[in-house]
Amino acid sequence: MSLAVGIESERWPYRVPFRISRGVEEALDVIVVKLEDDRGHIGRGEAAGVDYAGETMASMRGQLAAVAPAVRAGVSREELQKLLPPGGARNALDCALWDLEAKVTGVSVWSRAGCDPPHPVTTCLTLGIDTPEAMAQAAAAARAMSVLKIKANARQHLEAVRRVHEASPDAAIIVDPNQAWSLAQLNELAPQLAPLGVVLIEQPVPVSAAAELAGYRGSIPLAADESCADRGSLGSLSRAFSYVNIKLDKAGGLTEALALSSAARAAGFRIMVGCMAGTSLAMAPGMVVAQSAEFVDLDGPLLHSRDRTPGIEYRNGLMQVPPRALWG
Repeated sequence: MSLAVGIESERWPYRVPFRISRGVEEALDVIVVKLEDDRGHIGRGEAAGVDYAGETMASMRGQLAAVAPAVRAGVSREELQKLLPPGGARNALDCALWDLEAKVTGVSVWSRAGCDPPHPVTTCLTLGIDTPEAMAQAAAAARAMSVLKIKANARQHLEAVRRVHEASPDAAIIVDPNQAWSLAQLNELAPQLAPLGVVLIEQPVPVSAAAELAGYRGSIPLAADESCADRGSLGSLSRAFSYVNIKLDKAGGLTEALALSSAARAAGFRIMVGCMAGTSLAMAPGMVVAQSAEFVDLDGPLLHSRDRTPGIEYRNGLMQVPPRALWG
């Protein structure tokens, strides 16, 4: 089977500038891979890449161009794992291959992944770093959401969580410092965060300091995000982490993400599924892994000013099963 390979760059504006501890963005750039066979079947995959690992639109385009001849000749998903390293380029291509395989065979991705029929999942809504007043207003506007995720840094944290909790007292809260805290700051803040509805803290300290988490004294579970990319990361993870946050861009596609989920559970970790933002085309494959996850952070389309058509329907955070015309 010969394939035509299309690679497009797209820009998706955020509703409001999105700020985390590493910086602020007004829009998200993504790569979209489109594969078409000689009978007109089309498979698509979207990726934003891993910015903190140095990935850019140019670097992902370069990786995809390098393997395009093999893809045109009909590379399998298993062969792809050896052709490209984990990251956004492999993610977009891997997800496009999954989608194309579903279109060619008539067997859905959900069936192939062993989760047919798929079920809706509840995602959190992420609130970027802002003034505590602005974050409280955003939380009040999202009172129907059952889980809120609050971005934090070394200076803005406790008061923002307090104000969000006051504005949406029934919501469970995830706090994500994106490596911005020290162990001492984590141990100081965790006891104060626990009464405010915080149920999970993501990647509080830098990857380079993760071994220090052996000294964590708090009761709130921790999730490894930047510390865990694929199965190769599991062996070095601090046992202070209770969860691993699986993102398809980090893992390099749905194939590795599913394998990572199984391996992580076997190693005693629980599962969170996250994203690098993006449209419903990027969220749909994440929903496959999310079928067995305890925490889901696939709110990309809720953060952007527009989405693809057709897209995933969100009902107060409950993600409906993606339409077949979208993906899978």
